[in-house]
Amino acid sequence: MADFTVQDIKALRDATGAGMMDAKKALTEANGDAEEARKVLREKGLAKAATRTDRDNADGGVALATSDGAAALVHLKSETDFAAKSEEFIAVLDAIAVDVLANGADAVSNHQAAIEELQITKKENIELGTVARVEAGEGNLLDTYLHKQDGRGVNGVIVEGSGVDAGKLHEVALHIAFAKPLGLSRDEIDPAVAEKERETLAELTRAEGKPEEMIDKIVTGKMGAWFSEQVLLEQGLNGDKTSVKDSLDGGTIASFTQAFIGG
Repeated sequence: MADFTVQDIKALRDATGAGMMDAKKALTEANGDAEEARKVLREKGLAKAATRTDRDNADGGVALATSDGAAALVHLKSETDFAAKSEEFIAVLDAIAVDVLANGADAVSNHQAAIEELQITKKENIELGTVARVEAGEGNLLDTYLHKQDGRGVNGVIVEGSGVDAGKLHEVALHIAFAKPLGLSRDEIDPAVAEKERETLAELTRAEGKPEEMIDKIVTGKMGAWFSEQVLLEQGLNGDKTSVKDSLDGGTIASFTQAFIGG
């Protein structure tokens, strides 16, 4: 029989988050070797985690990291806010953002083991969502905004402006956070999303009893209104009548990136 004590089981539980019986079984399988037992638990934990990948993970957290002329945005998904609010989750998320800022989006591979550890200890489908690093073009400005709830970021924005003063650019960043545009211009809207909206509007228009020969024209008009609600440059800045584009005094928005919980 493997040689280990109740204290050894407790130490393994504290180190791994495993249950009492799982820790005992792992130590038995590892002949009392604590390090080997941790490997056993990790392998079994990853096997269980693989079965959770089809579970909805609409919660999570968002982190921003910034330096002069560059910013990184990272979204780490989870199933519950309980996991996302934990110190371990936030620490991993923040570390990824800092690494992406310094070394680019591919740096997320450096944190795969930490994400897997969260999958095991939190027993949830935890995975990366949006990962982006933005560097301002020559002469351009970046602005960022991170909305926080209960100690974690839930909605993050990076926006790049050309010929736009810092105050106005921050105003646009705040607008993006809460308006959640689907793209900078109509060309950036996913064609599949636009086509689905067109089909929905056509069905609604038919249900209203409009003549079939008029439906295409009516839907085209409604799609114009829909685009103006979804495209950043066409949206009314902070809900006003003046569009974002017309509020820039001749400047332009070069790009924006957003990540938010549930998005």
